[in-house]
Order: sequence, then C-alpha cells, then structure tokens
Amino acid sequence: MESATLTGLRPDSTWVARMRATPASSWARAGFVLLCAGALIGYFAFPTYPTYDSYYALIWGRDVLHLHLPDFQVYRAPTEHPLAIAFGVLISVFGRSGDRLMIAGSIASFVVLTAGLYRLGRLTFGPVVGAVAAIVLCTRFDYEFYAAQGYLDFPYMALVIWAAAFEAERARRGTSVFLLLAAAGLLRPEAWLLSGLYLLWCGWPACTGWVFKKNMVLRARAYARAAPSKMEQQHLRVGAGAPTVPGWRRLVTYAALTISAPLIWSAVDLIVTGDATYSLHSTTGLAEELGRTQGLANIPASTWQFMVRLDKLPLVAAAIAGVGIAIVLVPRRVRVPLSLLVAGLLTFGLLGAAGTSVIDRYLLTPAVLVMLFSAVTLGGWSLLEPGTLLRRAWISAALLVLAYGVVAAATTLSIASIQTQLAFRNDSHRALASVLDSPIVRSNLKRCGPLSLPNHKLMPDARWILNEGPHDIIARSQARINARKGDPKLRERISRGVAIYPTGSAVFRQAIVDSNDDPQDQVPLRGFSRELTSQYYAVYVHC
Repeated sequence: MESATLTGLRPDSTWVARMRATPASSWARAGFVLLCAGALIGYFAFPTYPTYDSYYALIWGRDVLHLHLPDFQVYRAPTEHPLAIAFGVLISVFGRSGDRLMIAGSIASFVVLTAGLYRLGRLTFGPVVGAVAAIVLCTRFDYEFYAAQGYLDFPYMALVIWAAAFEAERARRGTSVFLLLAAAGLLRPEAWLLSGLYLLWCGWPACTGWVFKKNMVLRARAYARAAPSKMEQQHLRVGAGAPTVPGWRRLVTYAALTISAPLIWSAVDLIVTGDATYSLHSTTGLAEELGRTQGLANIPASTWQFMVRLDKLPLVAAAIAGVGIAIVLVPRRVRVPLSLLVAGLLTFGLLGAAGTSVIDRYLLTPAVLVMLFSAVTLGGWSLLEPGTLLRRAWISAALLVLAYGVVAAATTLSIASIQTQLAFRNDSHRALASVLDSPIVRSNLKRCGPLSLPNHKLMPDARWILNEGPHDIIARSQARINARKGDPKLRERISRGVAIYPTGSAVFRQAIVDSNDDPQDQVPLRGFSRELTSQYYAVYVHC
C-alpha cells in the first residue's frame, strides 16, 4: 500500500506532481528538522534569561537540591508549580548556567508544541491543515518571544496538545492521555478540569450501564463498521475513532491519575507552608494586590481582547469560519479540538471569576486551537475531492488570503522591536550579574548590610546570581508598605547596606512599571553614596 501523500494526487511526469506525491510523513520530518534547526539558531543568536516565575522555579529547585524547604511565602512570590520545581532541581545541578538551560527547555517545549499541533491537525483535518496550523503558530512571534524568556506556559501547552492528539488518534485512549494531563496539572490547575472532563468522557458508558450490556457491544460493533465519509477516508484510517470499552479496574486507575496532580500540588503546599490550599490563597491575594482581577461581567470582553491580541483579528475571524467548516465536512473529527477550545475558554472564565489573575498568557492554549481552526479555513480545501470546482476556487481564495497576510505582516511587524526587547533581557541580566559579582558589591554586602532593590521584579534574578536566601535581599517597596502598616523593621534594615537602582531604559522596565510602583523607591536613601555604575544599574552603599 502506498503511503499517504500531502494532497492525495498520484505522481506523473511533472516535478510539481512528484512533490505532491511525496508522503506527508516525509514533509513532516523535513519540517521538524528545520524547526529544530531554527530553534537552535535562535537559542544561541538571541541569548536571553528566564522571566520572574521561571527564576523562582529555579531557586526553589536549588533549595530542594540542597535539602532545604522552598520559600513560597516570600514577598510577591509567584504561584509554585511542582513540575517546574522538579525541573529546577535537575538543572540547578549545573550551577548558574541553569538559567540558560531553563530557556533551552522552554524553546524545546515550543518545538514539541508545534509538532503536537501538526499531529492534532493531521489526525483531525488532514496533513495540509496540520501543516498550515504549524506554520501559523511559527509566524506568531509573540509565542517565540514568550518561549525565549522561559515562560512555563509552553511545557503545559505541549502536554495538553499532545494529549488531544493521542485522543484524536483513538477515542477514549485512556492512560497515555491521563498521564499527559496529570503532568500538565502539575504546571497549571486548568488541567485538573480537563482531566475531570476526560474522566467523565471515558467513564460515561460505564456509568450509564452502556458498557456491560449487550446493547453496548452491538453499538460498538456498528460504530466500528460504520464507513466514514469519502473525505475522511482520504485522510484517516477507517475505524481509528472507534471507542474502547474501559472496565471498572481501568476506570479506577483513570480516577487515580485524575486526582494525582491536585493531590501532589496540595501535598507540596502542605509540606512547605502547612496549608494544603496555600497556592489558591496566595494566587488570588497576589492578583488582587497587583490589580489583575476582574469581575465576572468583564471576562467575556477580556477574553475577546486577549484572543485578538494573541492571534490577531483576521485569524480569529478565520477560526470562527473554520469551526463551521469543520462541523460540516468532518463532524466526527472536530470533537476533540473543539471540546478542548471550549474547555479552555470556560476554564479561563472560571479562574477569572474565582479571583485569579486575568492576563492574556492564560489564554495561550485556546489561542493555539484558534490557529488550528483558522488553518481549516485556509487548508480545508484538501478535505474535498480532487478536481472539483469548489476545491479549485477554495485554493485560489486561500492563496489570496495568504498573500494578504504576508503583506500585512511585512508592513506591521517590527522585528527590530522584538530584537530590542530580547537584547534588553540579555544585556540587563548580564549587567546585573556583573554588578553583583563585582568586588565592591561583594565586600560591602558582607560588611555593611543587606541588598535592597526597588521592588520584587529583580529579586529572583539577584537571588539566583548571589545564591542568597529570601531574607538577605529586600524590596524597598515591601519596606515602605510594611512601614505604613506599622512595621518599620525592614525599613530599618535597608537604612544600611547595598542598594541597587535601575537607570536609563531599565527604570521603566524594572523599577516603575505599573501603578503599584512608587517613584520614591527609586530615590537613594539618606547616607548612601554611589560606588558603582553600569549601563543599566547604579550601586549605592552606606555602612
């Protein structure tokens, strides 16, 4: 039997036809190799360092490596993520270079995510749609920008998308999907809901008695014998979507996997803080403090705004059309990606209503599904019979839309802006490391007192570089807030020591960023004298 080709056309004497007849798997392998090469080049060509949450995962991993309990209750600490901390343990073995390994892990996760999106698209809508979806993801430079800063969202998205791909390959696949969702649930609690919904999906036949009755056997056999449409035969194996029949023992295993992630997360919170629900309390509290919460009535508008920001309006509009096209052409195969998209949007709304932060990054996974459905609009012509008038017209329209997208991106995208932001992250971190490693700072830290920073934003970077605990580095904003509440101890501690003040462009990136930052925290305290300056930082000392 010949391998499936990208378009299903038979080879003839022309080189175009020979390319069309190349197996889709060959194109996929070539694309994956190019993607890996591009990721490797980007990793070395644009060296960056982790963002706030990722640095804390490293610090907490280093604490565990040294057999110390992590410090989740430090000033404005992010929510802990058990799987990220476990990864931090592994790469902390390599010392300070562990932060670059965190970036490598994030970029690798982006590559795995792209491969997973292609596989999900290929299994549901064919190789053309899968390839278009992967290409669209690679052209969303916000995603590469986030990956280059080590955001923890990418391992989570990769796990969820691959879980969906496994389920699309065989309905009620079971253990492998639950394992992936359990791992994702150790990065973000949204996966808990996905696991619960998937457990209901797998267990529904058993709960209704459908599994163990003769009627179920007849239905399953009829389902397996049902011939898919001609369009589905062109791309999918007959019977690939036939449901399995889980027994009660397997359902118990599924249930154990479903609750494993929240139990592990709660156990970590309990061991470290004594409160099994600490992450929930700290997340909502920090969101309120930073002004990132929104009322339930504002969630729909925020969802639309964030989705347009992540995917741009033309892609969102194409995705809306793509959902309708998929439902009409391949209704059986649309179930998995559409269910995941709806679940992601609902989860975002539920978490927002619960008082957690409402930020665009929490919609990254639904945004990836939007790309898949937009790819249906662009590449769905491959689901039609070759040679039809509708297919030819659709191809022409897709090419026009593609040309428009290329022109629009060329006229609006600012590669220089992205390069500037990545360069700042690299240069500012190196400058901070250079300042903190200087003999002046090291000697005065031992002789004069603690290190103070304007706010919480640079604290994990400084702690990672200096290998210091949470009580040796103080945010001046925390000292100010505590003093207003009647606790002047931190204010007294930073009256002597080493104080770092961002300068130049770093001021509005790391010191005065939002309404919670007070410019007074950027004013040197009485008695401090400047001892050292660099491109981005000034060091003041008072003994």
